[in-house]
Amino acid sequence: MKILQRFFQSSLGKKYIMALTGLALFLFVIGHLVGNLQIFLGPDVINRYGHFLQSTPELIWPARLGLLAFIGLHIWAAATLTAQNRTARGPVAYSSAYFPTAASYASRTMMMSGVIVGAFIVYHILHFTVQAKAVNLTGKDFLALTDAKGRHDVYAMMITGFRQPLVSGFYVVAMALLCLHLSHGVGALFQSLGLKNKAWELWIDRFGRLASWGIFLGYVSMPIAVLLGFGREVAR
Repeated sequence: MKILQRFFQSSLGKKYIMALTGLALFLFVIGHLVGNLQIFLGPDVINRYGHFLQSTPELIWPARLGLLAFIGLHIWAAATLTAQNRTARGPVAYSSAYFPTAASYASRTMMMSGVIVGAFIVYHILHFTVQAKAVNLTGKDFLALTDAKGRHDVYAMMITGFRQPLVSGFYVVAMALLCLHLSHGVGALFQSLGLKNKAWELWIDRFGRLASWGIFLGYVSMPIAVLLGFGREVAR
């Protein structure tokens, strides 16, 4: 028990926690994207996928609780490490001679982008998971949407939701910040786990950037496609 306590209190332990939870969240983002992109395969496919998730609470609820735990631990580790670094640095800011000018914009804005993405996650859960009518800006009850087979009409929900320019705009901005966060975070998690060295550094950083761009383009393709007319057969 004391070993576990020391692990959580140490800077190294917090770095491992942030890296491992970051890896889990990165894999979730990819899996979630693959599931959502099924909207382009038509209503039956995406509705069948949604029905499968909703009909297996023994899988979906542990996954949801685990995801929330990972997010909480990731934020806690990042916040405490940032606070420790500021305390160690003292009240005097680094002079320009010692400031890491080579640091990327993504690395310098990790906390800011993380906070905004966190706010988006809350909205996204209320919007498409809880399906709270007050936040979808359509006046419609998403919970009442069903298809011809009596399943929840995920296709119609997503089309209706993304038709709102403010919602889609927020979605695109949040995805941009998420992927900016990932472009640095992927490399940082490899470094924290001791898997990043001079031989692999360039390839890991390239992978982080390419993966981030792929994730961004995949996620924003849905709201942009809807705004351009995809799913026009769904009644307004």
